[in-house]
Amino acid sequence: MLKKVDQYRYLIPTSYKQGMRIEGLIYADDDLIQQIDKDQTKEQVANVATLPGLVGRSLAMPDAHQGYGFCIGGVAAADLDEGVVSAGGVGFDINCGVRLLAAPFELKEVREKLKQLLDQLFRDIPCGTGKKGLLDITKTELDDVLRDGAQWAVHRGYGTETDIARIEEYGKISNADASLVSSRAKDRGHHQLGTLGSGNHFLEIQTVTDVFEPEIAKQFGLHKDQIVVLIHSGSRGLGHQVCTDYLDIMQDGMKKYGISVVDRQLACVPIRSTEGQRYLKAMAAAANFAFANRQMMTHWIREGFQRVLGNGKLTIVYDVCHNIAKTEEHELDGSRKQVLVHRKGATRAFPKGHVALPEELRGVGQPVLIPGSMGTCSYVLVGTAQAMKETFGSSCHGAGRAKSRTQAKKETTADQLLQEMKEKGIIVRGETRSGLTEEKPDAYKDVSRVVEVMHGAGLAQKVARLVPLAVMKG
Repeated sequence: MLKKVDQYRYLIPTSYKQGMRIEGLIYADDDLIQQIDKDQTKEQVANVATLPGLVGRSLAMPDAHQGYGFCIGGVAAADLDEGVVSAGGVGFDINCGVRLLAAPFELKEVREKLKQLLDQLFRDIPCGTGKKGLLDITKTELDDVLRDGAQWAVHRGYGTETDIARIEEYGKISNADASLVSSRAKDRGHHQLGTLGSGNHFLEIQTVTDVFEPEIAKQFGLHKDQIVVLIHSGSRGLGHQVCTDYLDIMQDGMKKYGISVVDRQLACVPIRSTEGQRYLKAMAAAANFAFANRQMMTHWIREGFQRVLGNGKLTIVYDVCHNIAKTEEHELDGSRKQVLVHRKGATRAFPKGHVALPEELRGVGQPVLIPGSMGTCSYVLVGTAQAMKETFGSSCHGAGRAKSRTQAKKETTADQLLQEMKEKGIIVRGETRSGLTEEKPDAYKDVSRVVEVMHGAGLAQKVARLVPLAVMKG
């Protein structure tokens, strides 16, 4: 049984399921916990708690829903010597993440040209399943992308050095090894650099409607009525194939290392093992591809703004990973310790003063970007010291799906959805009509409620609220 600890926390004791080595903890309010109860999220949190060598608790954020092995919205940390790494704890879209760009315009300056601007971006940024990008790179250059991430793009003129400071890990995870990424994965990603993708990936032109913390917002480069652009995309087919490849390797590896799991989707190997290290290096390469992917889209967004509005000087507020496993230092039982933090559908939320942050953000903390569903608001939060104590410096990553894609498509038509968006004053461009209906707003949880849990629990503090004006979907 779940034990309600307080208004925002529900504990899963080790007695809940045989084999649990640590407790589980779900962040939610009374309404969200009822939604979470409708699928296997709670079971997945408990299942993760049975894995060897985990520390702290198996965690689920308020946007949590059922995923592959780990729930989406799940966080777990493992001891580097005794623990395991699980590809299911990262997911198929490695470094799926979001990037927020701040534009030098206010709403009144852009409103009349919104459709023209969206049409321009739709032409410049390919979207949809399997779509090829505008950039033609060689296979050798692809290896360079996998090694250097967003830094590869910037050093070739697709951005500035100031961009790099505003990206998690400065846009490059250093232990990446392109040689550990299969030919199949490289073939799938070779021509997809600078593409949005499909599913829940999007590009939104938004405006800042509310500022809750003016000084922090100012430091982030945000103010009321400002135009911003939010990008949600990842490592495309390359990252998906890396996950697929290493899930097979981990299935075999468990026999070798004598590991058994309660759910085969939790396939894992010791972090220090050859297989574990190979996965982490291949995963880092896929993550770097995603950083470069969002950097290329940023370049083309800037060009689009320049063509339509005469000024393309958009600055990066921040860029965060959603699906990643990284070695970080955290305090456990009164001492500092290096652990491997799996974040699957969860956002890093480091507080002010953290050494991982660039100097200009160290005085306020890390921007935490929480996109809503199509047609609903998004939020900018800031990381807190409480998150470091409780969640390994982690927050939620969005609204969280409440209905399956199949169910969403059955409930509405593309025409109904487009009419609904029009009534809200939102322009929409999509590559496919079915792709739009599966992403309708009520297919997701209430992002404001999700954010209130994070804010109320002290894990991330509200800084600004954004609402969409124009939406581009894959």
